[in-house]
Amino acid sequence: MTTKKLLVINQPEVGKLIRELRLLTGLTQEQFAAALGVTYPTINRWENGRSKPSRLATEKIEAHLLQIGDQGKDLLDRYLAI
Repeated sequence: MTTKKLLVINQPEVGKLIRELRLLTGLTQEQFAAALGVTYPTINRWENGRSKPSRLATEKIEAHLLQIGDQGKDLLDRYLAI
């Protein structure tokens, strides 16, 4: 049985990662929220460091990062907690 390693990002770096990913994909906070299945205020709180994504949201963020290829992998390398 293999277990998937959960993406772990240091706070407040998670807000920077989310903002960079969102801008890189050309989405507004509202559009990015819809893509992740969360609300606009949730994205705003994440980007401003007032809260961090749930496990499910983190998995969706990771999927978006992987979908955009090398740029997403670069962001993961930059913000991934070691």
